[in-house]
Amino acid sequence: MAGGDFDYIVVGAGTAGCLLANRLSADAGQRVALLEAGGQDNYHWIHIPVGYLYLMGNPRTDWGYMTAAEPGLNGRSLAYPRGRV
Repeated sequence: MAGGDFDYIVVGAGTAGCLLANRLSADAGQRVALLEAGGQDNYHWIHIPVGYLYLMGNPRTDWGYMTAAEPGLNGRSLAYPRGRV
């Protein structure tokens, strides 16, 4: 889309962000930009169904979040994969 003038800019393409952008763009007279952090989805493992195994923990595609250490887990924390594309 050419130009940088938008009526609405939605930051974050999670569930709520995508829904909001979709609803706003239902009016053809409105220009809506949906922004998401991360890079392009040109990494080949993203397009292969079993490729998710190579995406988790990969700084190119995963934010690398960890849970807080939990007493019930003997003080361990767990990886909390979140997409970064």
